[in-house]
Amino acid sequence: MTRRPHATFKQLVHQWAGMIGVKPERVQVQRMTRKWASCSPAGRLSFSASLVREERAFQEVVIVHELLHLRVPNHGRLFKSLMTAYLPQWRRIGEHRIARICRYSANGTRK
Repeated sequence: MTRRPHATFKQLVHQWAGMIGVKPERVQVQRMTRKWASCSPAGRLSFSASLVREERAFQEVVIVHELLHLRVPNHGRLFKSLMTAYLPQWRRIGEHRIARICRYSANGTRK
């Protein structure tokens, strides 16, 4: 895989970080087999290299999800409200793939 798609993806992450008002410590794209992304308590975000090949709308759901964890550590009502505020269609866009982000069911409830 070339570096260009990764650079474009990271740029999208930083654009969303600015809109949300957070500053990730580090953003990396790497091979991940079970998750689309992860966020460390230290503010390091890791995204699956396979996510770079997904459609932009789904990329944004994953990006916003991880960036919001820099403000809200859990998946409670505040977290879901912020997801809806930034991406009103996040549940529809994620469909069944959202479970790979955070173990949500298709309707957005925690499993």
